[in-house]
Amino acid sequence: MSEHSSEPEVQKGSSNNNLIFAVVVLILVAGVAAFILLKPEDKPVQVVEDIVSEQAPVVEYQEPDPEPEVSEPEPEPVVVDTAPERTPEPVPEVEPLPTLNESDEVVVARMDELLSDQVMSLMVTDDLIRRGVVYVDNIAKGKVAVSHAPVERPKESFKVIEGDILTIDPNSYERYTPYVKLFTSLSAAQVIRMYDEYKPLISEAYAEIGYEGDAFTGTLEEAIDVLLDTPEPKGDMPLVRNSVTYQYAYSEWENLPDAQKQLLRMGPENMKKVKAALRNIKAELEK
Repeated sequence: MSEHSSEPEVQKGSSNNNLIFAVVVLILVAGVAAFILLKPEDKPVQVVEDIVSEQAPVVEYQEPDPEPEVSEPEPEPVVVDTAPERTPEPVPEVEPLPTLNESDEVVVARMDELLSDQVMSLMVTDDLIRRGVVYVDNIAKGKVAVSHAPVERPKESFKVIEGDILTIDPNSYERYTPYVKLFTSLSAAQVIRMYDEYKPLISEAYAEIGYEGDAFTGTLEEAIDVLLDTPEPKGDMPLVRNSVTYQYAYSEWENLPDAQKQLLRMGPENMKKVKAALRNIKAELEK
């Protein structure tokens, strides 16, 4: 079975003012409604009975009742917001991104803030963004770009147990544990924040290898799906020796894409942790 150098790595006060305005409007509407509903009615007409006498009627002239004075409605009080103006909080300055060629120092420093020294010692820190973009693009195709791996090759050698059948020595799985710790050191939210932060540089690197830069998010999701589709064996997987390398004895395993075979070689426990982290990242990407 051919050996690859690394694990697959996937690197993505106006409300108060509105309330005051609403209260003012309600006060004005209530005032107008009260004025209309409580408007005084016209004064009733007085009925005077005729007095009949033997004498000629004397009609006394009466001054007409004065028209009732209609008082102008008092203007509604205008509510003035006397609250002191709030000084807007200063918007934090965002440092401009470096150029792609000069991005290593900035990106590595950012990762160094989040990861331990032991984990950082596993990283390949030259041309990091370009390296990661090419690696992810190959994973999406089911391949492993060994020369573009973003992490160092495990120093421990691959071991098998020889008996009636050849099987992988479980101790061989342990050499991938530090890489799994690296991959699971960051939460999915942290991974996506970093992805969003450096997305312009990632898109530029993706465009350099002949793609539409904005399409990388789709490629990242495809790479995650490839790894999530890796079958999980229920027991040992027999091997056969092929010259100086080993292959899976069963074609159902040997014919898997290289990216999935790489994940298999990490062992069942490591694979579960990687898959769990990938599912969380995918969920964040889809938000």
